[in-house]
Amino acid sequence: MKRSIGFLTAVLIFSSILTGCAATSSAPSEGDFMSGAMASAAPAYDLEYSNAVCEDGDYEDGFNTEEYDSLTENRFLTVANSPLSTFSADVDTASYCNVRRMLNDGYGIGDIPSGAIRTEEMLNYFTYDYAEPEPGQPFGVTAAISGCPWNTENLLLVLGITTEDYDYEDISGCNYVFLIDTSGSMDSYDKIDLLKESMLGLLDNLKDTDRISIVTYSGSSSVLARGVYGDDRDELKNIINSLGAGGSTNGSAGIMDAYALAEEYFIPGGVNRIIMCSDGDLNVGITSQSDLDDLVSEKRESGVYLSVLGFGTGNYSDSRMQTLADNGNGNYYYIDCTEEAKKVLCDELVSTLVTVAEDVKFQIEFNPLYVQAYRQLGYENRQLQTEDFNDDKVDAGEVGSGCCLTVLYEISPADADAVSSTELKYQDSELSEAAASGEWMTVSIRYKQPGGEKSERLEYIIDENDITNDPSADWQFAAAVCEFAMLLRDSQYRGSSTVNGVLSMLEELDISDDPYKLEFASLAEKLT
Repeated sequence: MKRSIGFLTAVLIFSSILTGCAATSSAPSEGDFMSGAMASAAPAYDLEYSNAVCEDGDYEDGFNTEEYDSLTENRFLTVANSPLSTFSADVDTASYCNVRRMLNDGYGIGDIPSGAIRTEEMLNYFTYDYAEPEPGQPFGVTAAISGCPWNTENLLLVLGITTEDYDYEDISGCNYVFLIDTSGSMDSYDKIDLLKESMLGLLDNLKDTDRISIVTYSGSSSVLARGVYGDDRDELKNIINSLGAGGSTNGSAGIMDAYALAEEYFIPGGVNRIIMCSDGDLNVGITSQSDLDDLVSEKRESGVYLSVLGFGTGNYSDSRMQTLADNGNGNYYYIDCTEEAKKVLCDELVSTLVTVAEDVKFQIEFNPLYVQAYRQLGYENRQLQTEDFNDDKVDAGEVGSGCCLTVLYEISPADADAVSSTELKYQDSELSEAAASGEWMTVSIRYKQPGGEKSERLEYIIDENDITNDPSADWQFAAAVCEFAMLLRDSQYRGSSTVNGVLSMLEELDISDDPYKLEFASLAEKLT
């Protein structure tokens, strides 16, 4: 009964937040395009707007040609051999929304491609009550170590990073280019129509002084708006409403025109960003992944960032969309419903579009006196070499204003059963004073100021004072999300994990005021 009451509450709360994005229109009258808590309350999911999976695994309306990069889970590493864990920041959320879409379309455990399940993007979809940055500091850091829910012999570290939350009105100037895919592959409600609704919602949240350009691409590229001020919303809305879909997909031509416009109206010290909206199905012009990446990597040197909004199913190219955003110094989101468009482009507009730290890298040094082995959960495609941390030429992730970034490690403590490691001939076996200080690890962060070339370094100590037998609700929720991701991909490290175990953890938490966390609980219940 407790679970049912919670999900009914989710429906009511989630419905109430939709009023904040005035331009978000309803789906066609034949059936609402729903997801999350709203979808879970419906008697059935309307197959007209979903690519539901048949019993034989084929799509009802055609072949599934979605593309995902292969992903191999991080394994346990011994501190004796690998004392440093180095990786790039990632605040993308596309994976969670795409997985949500699949679960709402009837996918079960084992049906979702493993490359689509990126644990860090599922974790970072949610907000947590982490410590805010101290005055004058770019990051706030929260750390807690407690017993691992799926392996009683190990511990779980939950590390939370926050950035300062800016007011959009305080941003000096914004120059946006909407790069919109209008090719034939976009001709469906969950693509071109949902894209138009998303863009209309964003327009209502821009400042009058913002400069907006619109580029469309199909067989060729067309410039529909050139540096229009944000107060001319009627002109911009008329352009968006007039968009249709048809023809082939020359994405590279659109990308080059978008960068040309962004550079023409460039605002020094301001926000200069291309917002690409597509299903990633590029088939004319430059189509190879490596050539597209080279193009975007070269163009980012201009100071213009490229963020990506993904739409649709069936022929969706997740791998291409993700790497375009990564190489364009931007973020990657997947829009599966009008509610998600509101979240990304209305509620979280500043964190979506305003970068406060560039090339953010993390390096964690584990103390062998307390930690025998560790495994990072997620961030598989964000791993860096040890030497990359101090190399300012190595690209890393960008972090926006008011962001919440969550990092998890499963830890095998030093007094656990021995984990095999290689004996090293030249390592000093004597414990240093620092090793015996009670410090479990040191977290180092490197970052650049927006537009800067030289990085700055910060250090944070995690010690025995961060170990607890009573972890916070944020710690428990992050653990539940991580455990759910391991179940979806049938991870070899899932231990004693079960869906009912995830639901039991969630039932112990008071998440009634967070519709997105309630929605996650409803997704987990779909798999029972």
